[in-house]
Amino acid sequence: MSQDLKQYADIIEQLKPMVNEPEFNQVLLQTAADVPKEKRFLIKMEVKRLAKPCMRTIDLRGHVDGKCKKYVHEGRSHYMDDLAVDKFEEQIRVFGRYTYGVYEAVQNTENNFRLMREKELAQERAHKENPTAKKRSAVLEQFKVPTVNLLDYRQRNTERMNFAVAVEVFNNAGQAMRGLSVDISLEGLQIKLAKDAFFKTGETLFIFFRGLESEFAMDKKNGIAYKLVKIITKNDVNYLALQRDKDRPSPAFDKFLESFIHGNKRRYKVNMSNTIEAITSKTCEQHFSPRSPTLPVYIDVINKTLVPRFAMVNEVNRETVQYWQDEEENCRLNFLLTQERLMRLLNKSDEVREIFVFSFTHLHSDKVYFYSASFEELLQKDILLKVFLGFGSKKASWRVFKITLTDMVPEQAHIPLSIPDSVGSKVKKLNTPPSARLMSKLKNLRYLAHVTDVTSVTGQETYNEFTFNRENLSHLRVFGHPRNRAPSNIHLVRFKYEEQRIESRYQLRTQIEARFNNEDAVHKGVSEDISVHGLGLRVELNKEYKGSLEGRIEVAFPRLQEIANAFDVMHLQYEIIYHNVEKNILHLKTMPGEEGKSARAFFEELIKKNKANLKVDNDEEEVPGIGQALRCINARNATSLSFLMSKEGVRYTPQACIVGKQDERITTLTTQYAEQGKVNLEFLFRDRKQDSPFVQSGIKAVKLENMPLRQELFISFDASQKEPRMAIIPRYSDKFESNEQRRAFIREAMVRGQFIAIHVMLTTTGKPDMSMLQTEINYVTMYAMHRARELEKKMWSIAACSHLVDVTDEVLIRYGFTMEDITANKTLKSAVAQNVVSRMAKTHHLCATRLAHSTFSRTSVLTS
Repeated sequence: MSQDLKQYADIIEQLKPMVNEPEFNQVLLQTAADVPKEKRFLIKMEVKRLAKPCMRTIDLRGHVDGKCKKYVHEGRSHYMDDLAVDKFEEQIRVFGRYTYGVYEAVQNTENNFRLMREKELAQERAHKENPTAKKRSAVLEQFKVPTVNLLDYRQRNTERMNFAVAVEVFNNAGQAMRGLSVDISLEGLQIKLAKDAFFKTGETLFIFFRGLESEFAMDKKNGIAYKLVKIITKNDVNYLALQRDKDRPSPAFDKFLESFIHGNKRRYKVNMSNTIEAITSKTCEQHFSPRSPTLPVYIDVINKTLVPRFAMVNEVNRETVQYWQDEEENCRLNFLLTQERLMRLLNKSDEVREIFVFSFTHLHSDKVYFYSASFEELLQKDILLKVFLGFGSKKASWRVFKITLTDMVPEQAHIPLSIPDSVGSKVKKLNTPPSARLMSKLKNLRYLAHVTDVTSVTGQETYNEFTFNRENLSHLRVFGHPRNRAPSNIHLVRFKYEEQRIESRYQLRTQIEARFNNEDAVHKGVSEDISVHGLGLRVELNKEYKGSLEGRIEVAFPRLQEIANAFDVMHLQYEIIYHNVEKNILHLKTMPGEEGKSARAFFEELIKKNKANLKVDNDEEEVPGIGQALRCINARNATSLSFLMSKEGVRYTPQACIVGKQDERITTLTTQYAEQGKVNLEFLFRDRKQDSPFVQSGIKAVKLENMPLRQELFISFDASQKEPRMAIIPRYSDKFESNEQRRAFIREAMVRGQFIAIHVMLTTTGKPDMSMLQTEINYVTMYAMHRARELEKKMWSIAACSHLVDVTDEVLIRYGFTMEDITANKTLKSAVAQNVVSRMAKTHHLCATRLAHSTFSRTSVLTS
């Protein structure tokens, strides 16, 4: 194709299928109405040239990046790779025979070495013209990725065929316009008209298919009635989406159209845009759901009471479930999701439905006692906030949970295929709605609570700064959950189709004794949890250890020794990898080699023998299909933003983004500097040139340790700035040297515009379950094998997922900001920022003074 005609490539593609039809000239006039007459003549000649029969053989051996094999067509042998074969067969359907258009299309596949070299040369020329700008633009563009609505795609009741034919459109007023059809189905039609189209959404239009009059005896007086559903304007062209008007049927036309589509759909190609969209959406869901750290809890409404009914547990969020289990493995999630907290969330109708709940546990006489309080509950008395946060944060069991509440409907459990029933009996079966028995279990579900553990190490250390008087510890009783309250009647349902790869930590609350660096002194405490294979252990000492915490520690489990006859668990060897400021919370790791062998062997056996108890549910479902139904409901109601990444070389780059329904600050932040339908994630990779960028090194750490990785990102956001690098100033929390630096950053962010804190979690992803995708992939393969292969390649390239949770309000609580400050920060502008800064400066001066002159003491018993 000559350079002069390249700008009309789209028009030429539309005209190819019509070149041998009688109405070709009429379609040409409609399609190229805005093209000068002399150019229109050249387009016609080019299409005619492409349609001429070709006698050349194709031999791509050594010319393409693919394995070529013999392909025989009408007695002529060609040598082509798979991509070329797909293109060959596609163009044969377009032209109806082997033509120059088929030959040239096959010579121009994307893996052709000649084309690849031409692209490289073009890029080199561009870089020579402006190398720095071009390179920077290419780097930044990779962080702009499309958004995906999980399991939200169009299902078609009938197949839609790409088909260009001349049409004439009339409305009830007798006004008419000529146009061109784009695609057609038994129930709908899409046409394109000139930009000055005067039709309105909702009105009835009458379509005369002028290009079909030679094949079907059309009614000359009455057109086929359609309802105008939607008008989309692109490049000064109006695309009209039409739906058949059932009040004005035309059985004869229906019969003709059904036969026409069935006989020509391979030639004109079925429109599969919605099926490709569905495969993309389902692929993202499969990488997202089994590794999401958020625990979804499904809530019934019975007699105006909110009743948690189901919890959907995967291999990452089961840590939350295990945390809320007592010593008898009873689920105590009702302690977290109290009726009062759920009603408070429900009543937040004019704002985001979210609360932060702080919790810790206390072990007394081998029994677990739970304590929890939301920020609103702690504000009832000033003394409560300092006592609860100051004391609780000094325990190994300290946790911070974010709870959000969103509406849902049981009908979201039904996820049909994107393919109509008419394709086959298997498709029809898969499109069948859930059974009445299953829907009866879901009928009262109205809300979905999402519980996310957003605990951070720096956050826990910061809460340690909250000072209190030991005499006020008795106030904590009000937040203790009575053990005689019935365990939560929440049915735990496992995610199906998950490939177990990431392992959780397992709760292990029991008495321990510790000896440091071969000392004789014994220090008592309790264990909190163990990691996979027993490699890691987290313990809390009853009192601060005064000596050095460098080197090794010997841990004894007296209670476990009573039942572990085959192992010596009184002299297990560990090394200390982390301790808090007070030296009462220790993170341990087994000694390498022979020294740590006893600990590893014991805990591996303990986990293995108790696997049945550690599983959240057996494989048998109470009602068949309930796991998949709940999974679909959750996917359609994701509250936080997540994005999937694939590995390209040694780096991980984002590929698709799932936008949550509630974290509006993060949504605004990511969409502010991106085109519609995309997000810009560049600020998360701003440290990419450093020695250890968080995302890149973090994913390696996740793979190595088989554990999700967490980090907090502080952001100063000024939406008035045009350049994203000026508007968004990010800094990971661990890069600050002190809490005063963190507070200063927050205050400066408020002066600029808004402060945002994000809890960033990294997880790896499992393998996609092909059984859920195969039917639609087969359908795409039937008409476009290269597209199916492309989809599968992308599907298997996804390797990691990042989950972003807005924790701005909790961080502001942590650093001493008031409710007034938190509210102002939601829409903070520079005009009010000065008042906040002035007030915060005084507040932090007083806090620092009190901290310097205060003492802290602890008590070991909270339950008396």
